[in-house]
Amino acid sequence: MTQTTPEQISSALVLPYLNHAVRMYEAGYASRDDIDAAMRFGCGYAAGPLTVLDELGLDVVRDALAARFAETGDNLHKPADLLERLVAEGRLGRAAGRGFHTWADGATVADAESPSADDAPALRHEIRTVGVVGTGTMASGIVQVFAQAGYDVVFVGRSADKLDGVVAGIAKALDKAIEKGRLDDAGKAAVLARLTGATQREALAEVDIVVEAIAEDLQLKLDLFADLDRICKPGAILTTTTSSLPITELASSTSRPEFVIGMHFFNPAAVMKLVEVVTTTLTAAEVDETVRALTAKVGKVAVSCGDRAGFIVNALLFPYLNDAIKLHEAGVDLVEIDEAVKANTGHPMGPFALLDVVGNDVSLAIQKELFAEFKEPGFVPAALLEQVVAEGRLGRKTKAGFHSYA
Repeated sequence: MTQTTPEQISSALVLPYLNHAVRMYEAGYASRDDIDAAMRFGCGYAAGPLTVLDELGLDVVRDALAARFAETGDNLHKPADLLERLVAEGRLGRAAGRGFHTWADGATVADAESPSADDAPALRHEIRTVGVVGTGTMASGIVQVFAQAGYDVVFVGRSADKLDGVVAGIAKALDKAIEKGRLDDAGKAAVLARLTGATQREALAEVDIVVEAIAEDLQLKLDLFADLDRICKPGAILTTTTSSLPITELASSTSRPEFVIGMHFFNPAAVMKLVEVVTTTLTAAEVDETVRALTAKVGKVAVSCGDRAGFIVNALLFPYLNDAIKLHEAGVDLVEIDEAVKANTGHPMGPFALLDVVGNDVSLAIQKELFAEFKEPGFVPAALLEQVVAEGRLGRKTKAGFHSYA
């Protein structure tokens, strides 16, 4: 195997990730604070990428990227124009008091770009009852989130057994909360009393908002949204928790595109704090604000972005994971890569451990979507990723991926 230091390994993977975050911000796709919050709450990182840049020093990162670009010629390593500009202006990060953030006494402080209390979203549409379509792990978690937050939830599945499975799963989760002293029996009973299962979508006729959480199949979702448009009352908001499919197309299958929006929860939904609120060009401003306010009311952190492949988290995360596979293809041991990243970046797990948790088939599908959207040569899925998926080594769910599991 190629010999390289842990610092070189982590630098080779983290530098393009940081550069990509700068370009995302530079393009106006998402705000500074939302980009940072997305990676903190969506991936469990100690700090978001723009904060990390400030901590490392923008000039240090710029110089390291420039050196890599001279060596590789890879556009992903070419320092972003905004990075060059901030360095030229002397905005070098924490040590200089200003970079992407403003700093004082070693900590970030509010500045003109920071959201204020006056910016807090409000519910512009009344939300009393929530509908959820789906009975899988994600759907069940979303049902639990809303019921625990005090909302009546109507959830729709294909069979009574599927519906019973959702209730049983939530009851089990609530029992664990009771064991840890976070809930009592009365609280559990109250949550379960808010659940209504149904095998017919017509049960959603009077809900105020629907969250779709079915399989990632565009045609299935298009058919569902057309049906929800027929069934749901005027003014009901239709949301999808898709992580990769175009929300604009889902909106186009309805007569109410202004009421269609993305509400991308992260798995497990009951635990993960992040929700990416994804607007299309047709989403009404009051619908966007209502969904962001609702996200806060159920105890989650909302970040805003537009409808394009990967949104914030996946667009930043999966090229980094793909780069890790390519580094392994070049001869670096994958265990060394995992350990180097954990030791030098503070990430909760290494890239190969994470790939196996996500599912290598899921990772490949997302990476293909990113390449199709951005046409960036460096986003071409790694050959080894294609290979492990073809071999059925999908990760923890098949007991074998990049690592093996008993």
